[in-house]
Amino acid sequence: MKIAVIGAGSAGLAALRHCTSDTNNTQVICYEKTDQVGGTWVYREETGLDRYGLPIHTSMYKNLRTNLPKEVMGYPDYPVPDNPDSYLTRTQILEFLNSYCDHFNLRQYIQFLHNVELVEPSVGDRKWMIKVKDLKRNIILEESFDAVMICNGHYFEPSIPNLKGQQIFQGEQLHSHDYRVPDIFTDKTVVVLGAGPSGMDLALEISKKAKRIILSHHLKDPIGTVFPDNVVQKRDIKELTKHGVIFKDDTNESVDAIFYCTGYKYSFPFLSEKCGVRVDSNMVTPLWKHLISIENPTLALIGLPFYVCAFSMFDLQVRFVLRYWSGKKDFPPKADMLKEEAQELESRKKEGLEKKHFHMMGFKQDRYYDDLANTAGITPLPPVLTKLHNESSLLFLDDLVHYREKRYKIIDDYNFIQL
Repeated sequence: MKIAVIGAGSAGLAALRHCTSDTNNTQVICYEKTDQVGGTWVYREETGLDRYGLPIHTSMYKNLRTNLPKEVMGYPDYPVPDNPDSYLTRTQILEFLNSYCDHFNLRQYIQFLHNVELVEPSVGDRKWMIKVKDLKRNIILEESFDAVMICNGHYFEPSIPNLKGQQIFQGEQLHSHDYRVPDIFTDKTVVVLGAGPSGMDLALEISKKAKRIILSHHLKDPIGTVFPDNVVQKRDIKELTKHGVIFKDDTNESVDAIFYCTGYKYSFPFLSEKCGVRVDSNMVTPLWKHLISIENPTLALIGLPFYVCAFSMFDLQVRFVLRYWSGKKDFPPKADMLKEEAQELESRKKEGLEKKHFHMMGFKQDRYYDDLANTAGITPLPPVLTKLHNESSLLFLDDLVHYREKRYKIIDDYNFIQL
């Protein structure tokens, strides 16, 4: 079986590791549009377009530290090495991904500076045709595959809300995708829009340089964490004016910059419509288990769920997919897969979630992991991962300033201790 892997970030590396293991008799080629492994963990100072005219993929900023402890950030068969800290820098995570890549001898399968331009099913032979551009030689190549794993991440296509007055506001407007260092906000009054993980972290980071930060969000209750004195919380933005902002509580402020920490959109610019996968209100559909194209089951999208133990989940998803592609398990009927997706969407709506939250796992991530393991008959992820992830997430909300000082140790599959 010949498999294409798109992207050599943390998901693509997990795909390569299992596609090339002795148990899976496969031929695999990984296409990576940049010159190194690591995906979003690769820091680049430049923003906008790269030297080949392609959008810069990474959203990494210079001072990032992980918002999850390293104890839940490794792969099941390759944990992050011991280190006095639990919360690591971006550099340490990138070093870890490179060591994983080299430990399993994966570089030989990666074609760097190869940008996938088109993926579509071939007519008649149930294969996949991939058009890829060799950026260095500036030529287009075509290759045929039996199956495709898409591992292109989902932190590169900014989601920016439509705000009234966006065109007339004369200050700066920046999305976190293009943020690198806090100095750009020195002595400015900044509205940080969004109180997800990046909005909270970046409000804290730029507060060291900015004059005043207004953290604008639509959470019903104020965030419990104690922010520095120059950070205040406000409701959502109603509209922008020439030099300021009117909020939904009808207060207004003069501001110098709007900093959009409003997340990202799933984007697969290379996927032909014939692939049978679309993005609808930021739900990727129709998919079985958030993972397999129901229209074309030899197409898998690794890594869509968020608020998860990412690297371990990628590993689990890849193992799941290979059980079916190798013929060890058979896919259920198409109607059953569609019904399962529809039922999950309905139950999420009953919980008050919108379609854009379909791939959000969070505190219920263990149910997803167990379902994948039980359905495919593969080794599950240890429950301790979800337990520690959930503890860290709560501390993030309660004590943003200090929670990264905590240190953990996993004792067994079910228990961890705080050191």
